[in-house]
Amino acid sequence: MTITKDMCIGDILDMDRETAPYFLEMGMHCLGCPASRGETIAEACMVHGTDADALVEKLNAHFAQKD
Repeated sequence: MTITKDMCIGDILDMDRETAPYFLEMGMHCLGCPASRGETIAEACMVHGTDADALVEKLNAHFAQKD
């Protein structure tokens, strides 16, 4: 599986709850709220002023370790 910036955060969390710390690290502390779960990585990173490409890289590395 490959994570992209266009994927919804809620979908990624549903695939693997262990990804939550990556979102918390970028300042997204309300992972349970419906609005945040429906945001894409790109949207969340724009709002929080973080690098979407860096987050995608971390998430893909996380999932690569699980294979």
